[in-house]
Formats: sequence, structure tokens, C-alpha cells
Amino acid sequence: MQTNWQRGMTEIVGEGGLLLGDEQREKLSKDYYWYSPVLEPLLRDKRADGIVVPESEEQLAEVLAIAYRQSIPVTTRGAGTGNYGQAVPLHGGIVLDMSRLDAVLEVTDDYARVQAGVRLGALEKKLREEGRELRIYPSTYMKATAGGFVCGGSGGIGSITWGNLWDGNVREAVVYTLEEKPRRLVVGGSELLAYIHNYGTNGILAELTLPISPKVEWRQTVVQFDDIESACSFAHSVAMDDSIRKRLVTPVEWPIPSYFKPILKQLEEGASACLLETEEGTHGKLAEHAALFGGRIGHVIPSAQYHRTVGLSDFAWNHTTLWALKADPSLTYLQAGFHPAEFLSQIKKIKQAFGDEVLIHLEFIRSAGVVTPASLPIVRYTSHERLYEIIAYFRSIGVGINDPHTWMLEMGGRGELEAMLEAKRSNDPRELLNPGKLNVPVREAAARGDER
Repeated sequence: MQTNWQRGMTEIVGEGGLLLGDEQREKLSKDYYWYSPVLEPLLRDKRADGIVVPESEEQLAEVLAIAYRQSIPVTTRGAGTGNYGQAVPLHGGIVLDMSRLDAVLEVTDDYARVQAGVRLGALEKKLREEGRELRIYPSTYMKATAGGFVCGGSGGIGSITWGNLWDGNVREAVVYTLEEKPRRLVVGGSELLAYIHNYGTNGILAELTLPISPKVEWRQTVVQFDDIESACSFAHSVAMDDSIRKRLVTPVEWPIPSYFKPILKQLEEGASACLLETEEGTHGKLAEHAALFGGRIGHVIPSAQYHRTVGLSDFAWNHTTLWALKADPSLTYLQAGFHPAEFLSQIKKIKQAFGDEVLIHLEFIRSAGVVTPASLPIVRYTSHERLYEIIAYFRSIGVGINDPHTWMLEMGGRGELEAMLEAKRSNDPRELLNPGKLNVPVREAAARGDER
């Protein structure tokens, strides 16, 4: 027999829009938090009391109104490809599955306006058929949704040219509040900073307007080196060369390439590698850069095969970590930011301190206009204490860490926390949106016992 809230939800979304089966709740209450050996035991038993799948903004607003009236926690889910438990409900309630809000609403030369549940792979395919393409997308783009990327991601393929989500890569968002009468907010400009990488803690993104760019014919190239320092020096040289249009610049230390089973036969045994997506016609320039650092052009995927076969971006960003985990479950990762100019010195210190316990994986990006080596190093996990010793060492030599082993926004994510907190106070008065992921300090008025 259904409870009052279940009956209310069913009246809105229908029998097929409320999922209550044990397997459904288990599957749709999980994301890729198991990348972290710290998070895995803490989150494995967390699940929603029900999964609600709205098909329209009208249904979404009605669902949120019921959740408010009955004080039901609401955790938003895109495709569940996040890595920090963003989509895992810590306190039961409902998981709000946005996958049926998947319409492409408008495409112009400059932007695509889409519902939050649109899969980025499908959107990229549509755009390229029309002579356009996404600026940036995650390595999980075939599954990941637009809303999930904006709420749980930061950057990815394309960030070497266009930067992260904060660098003008979201134009506008439609956000619903969780109140007695949910408001539909249209957010743009600096107000967007409260909703990028927010884990759905202060509003539900229903629609997004994303800037797009003209389609480029992308050639994929692996350049191989005798050591990781040479691979990183080459990668930096290419990243700084504005005459080469590029979408991906990813140096990885051996044995990381040995984890890339689908292309392993095309790679040199024992060689560190740099994975590249550059515009067709740049092969000669890449060879010139490679020669400066003892590099050898290896595996090449011509532009005619782009997105038609396994591509190099399938081994980049956090897909690198996934291939490592498949090869050796004792491995995990960090999220780091090296100094734009001193990164080679920092890498040398890390290798001297930890050897093969830490394997270097950089992703060159252009953050706020500055070419910067972001990093997702692979770490051999032995204990919680040792992991945080490594993190402390990174920080001691000036390498920034966004901790991927916590679900707390202020500890692990990048974002405008004050703006997020203000939006949460305004939009989520009962603190029901993904509770437990964003600490809301007690305000002075509340401390005095005044009405909030």
C-alpha cells in the first residue's frame, strides 16, 4: 500500500514515473563514488525511498511542492556519472531522476538551449551534423547529461581552449526552488556562479543554455616519450602554441598507458604518452614540438573516424582513472592543480617522494585565460592515513588539491560557496535539497532564536 507522499507523486508522474522497487532504488541511488576507497564504505548502503521521474517542468514543480509540504529530502540525478556521491541520497527521501526532461529546445549559431536531462553525446552528435559542436564536455559525455555536468562537473574535453564551466561556458539556467510554491528562476550572468558545481543543493536545474562553437575536424594523436617529464614538457609546449587548435592535451606516465586495453597494441611498451585532439592539418607542427623533447608520433586516428570509434578522450580525464581501476582495484586518484610555470619542479619532487606510488596524469586547460596543468594523478591506496599524507605533501609544495574523497562541497569542490549559501537560504528554506552536501552555517538571527 502506498503512503500519502507516494500516492501524491503517482498522481503527478503516473505509475511509471514513481519507481519503488528495491533494485531500481539501489541502482538509481548510486553514482561512481566507488572510485574512492574512502567514500565506498560510507555510501554503499545509502538509497532513496523512491525514485521520481518527471516528464515536464509542470510535473517537476508539483513534485517539489509535495516534497516541501511533507519535508521529503530531494537528491537530483542526471546519469549518475559523478564521482563524489553527488547523486547519492544521504538521508533517504526521493531521487529526482531528470532523464526524461531531455528535449533540445533551440539551436542557433552561438548556443544550444536544452532541458537538463539531454545527454551530451546525443547533443554533440546533433550539433556536429549541423556544423557546430560543444565547447567542453566530460569524458563520460555519451552518458552524462547537461544538468549533471553543470551541477557536478567542472571541465573536460575542450577546456584547453574554452576553460572550465565558470569561464563563460554556461549562458543561462532555469532553476526551480524547493518551497511551498516552487519558483521558476531564470538565472544568468554572475548569478550563475551559485548553481555551477552545486550538486543540486540550492536549486533544481531544469533548462540550460550552453554556448557552442563551429565544428572542427579533429585528428587524434598519441606522442610517446622515454619519461614523463619530457611528455609534460611537450604537452605544455603544444598547449601554449595558439597556432594549433586543440581539444585535448593529456600527458600520462607509464604504466598508465598499459591500462588502455583497447589501444594497447598501438602503444610503445614502457613509454609515457601524450594524448591529443588537434585540428586536421596540424600533424607537422606536432612533429616539430615532439622533436624538441625526444617524442615519437605513434597511434593516429584520422578525423574521419572522430566519434565513430574508440577515441583518445575515452582514456582522458577521469576515464583514465576508470581504466586504472579496471586493471588494479587498489588504485585510486586525486584532483590536483599544478603551478602554471613551476609544474615540472613540482612533478620532480612528487616522484622523488613517492616513486610509483603516485603516477602523473595531467590535463592542460585554459583556466581564466591562463594555460594551467590540471591533474588527476593515480595513487596506490594503502590506507586513509597514507592518502592524506600524500595530499598534505602535494599542498606543502604548492600543488592545490580538490579532495575527491569527500561529498562535502566546501572541502572537495570548486565553487562560489558564499553565493551558493545565499541561494540555498533563499531557495531551500527547509534544507531539503541534497542535504548533507553543503554546510549551512547557523545565521545570527537563528542563533538568537528569531524566525528565519
